[in-house]
Amino acid sequence: MAKAGQKPGYRCGECGWRTTKWVGRCGECQAWGSVEEDGARVGAKLVQPGVVTAPAVPIGQVKAEVAFARTTGVSELDRVLGGGLVPGAAVLLAGEPGIGKSTLLLDVAAKLAGQETVLYITGEESAAQVRLRADRIGAVRDRLFLAAETDIAALMTHVEAVQPRLLVVDSVQTIGSAQSTGTPGGVTQVREVAANLIRLAKERDMSTVLVGHVTKDGSIAGPRVLEHLVDVVLQFEGDRQSRLRMVRAVKNRFGPTDEVGCFDLHERGIEGITDPSGLFVSRRRDPVPGTCVTVTVEGTRPIPAEVQALVARTEAQQPRRSSSGLDPFRVTMVLAVLERRLNARLGGCDVFTATVGGIRLSDPAVDLATMLAVASAAGDKPLPSGMVVLGEVGLAGELRPVKDVRRRLMEAARLGFTRALVPSGSLMSGVDEGGKGSLVPIGGRKANLAPGFDVVEAENVWDALTHVT
Repeated sequence: MAKAGQKPGYRCGECGWRTTKWVGRCGECQAWGSVEEDGARVGAKLVQPGVVTAPAVPIGQVKAEVAFARTTGVSELDRVLGGGLVPGAAVLLAGEPGIGKSTLLLDVAAKLAGQETVLYITGEESAAQVRLRADRIGAVRDRLFLAAETDIAALMTHVEAVQPRLLVVDSVQTIGSAQSTGTPGGVTQVREVAANLIRLAKERDMSTVLVGHVTKDGSIAGPRVLEHLVDVVLQFEGDRQSRLRMVRAVKNRFGPTDEVGCFDLHERGIEGITDPSGLFVSRRRDPVPGTCVTVTVEGTRPIPAEVQALVARTEAQQPRRSSSGLDPFRVTMVLAVLERRLNARLGGCDVFTATVGGIRLSDPAVDLATMLAVASAAGDKPLPSGMVVLGEVGLAGELRPVKDVRRRLMEAARLGFTRALVPSGSLMSGVDEGGKGSLVPIGGRKANLAPGFDVVEAENVWDALTHVT
């Protein structure tokens, strides 16, 4: 609090913006209800030395074994986490309501309960409702403890009594603290509850998974500091009309942030999909105008995906540009290059682009596939069957090589595709006596990557369009 005779200051709990008077909305990040009186004023007394829990030691003497991950029993989740759950780590799993967060975590808790004690705290449902779900998915275990609580003090009492190795809190927005102002789910309450849970996890070397809500635009609800406090932030995605679910790592202090886990959500529970190749490609006998197949890479996993486009004449003064599953900014750029460099006439047309299966593609390698799909739809002429397309499109119309081309094309060949179109200079060929690639650049424009699989290189969008027409 401010001293006597000193004007109080106020600070935003989201971004740190300061002001001399209280306002309901932050002037910097525009968050509501995040501005509070700042107790840390300039000229305040220095913090007195406290009790040291452990002396500082040379970094070489620190035992790293305690930070080794242990498997969750769900291979797809382990892939995203970087091997599994680390003792003392705090994981935030966020997603839309009804997407399957509770089902996934209950399945993980049941698998780990076969080896260690697990405590599942539910703040949104009753214990009986969670038990019914556990019966349905076969997640009833003797060492899986369940409690319905909405108070942080009662939660910590359960932790003291059960002594779990894994704590699941569903969800952090429903837990409140009597030591803090505001209502559960508010900025102050979420920050206080999260800080207590993370401190508890570190003190006990207890893995903790917090379920988080999301806002209408898909971002994680609550103060931004929540994402900074935890060690791992996972985003649970998927179309609620489909059984396919995906988990992405937004932040991970113990592993990669570019991996994705694929899951199948059904009435008996949720299970990982170890080979998602083919899930994002339509199966049809004859090629259809406006469709093009590419191969994206999620972490270490190449995934073929289909880009679809529809171009329709319109009388509206402002034609629509709509995309689903693709980066709208890259789609807009590709359309501009298509009009300027290839003289396409799209000014009086609505252009719709989408992916198949609900996958989100942000890889620049998708640019060329998007362009050719739109060109195919505009000309009402299908692209050659059995072909995959890779390449980043530049504003000058040039095609830029992308990473992991060989791995992408090998996956396409495995799934039965027979030809590929890639940027010039992105291929390597030749096999040495030991069976490994010798990394010798291809001199020509055409080469064989696998038996019956032809690869063609193109320098720019003109060459690419020539090869497919």
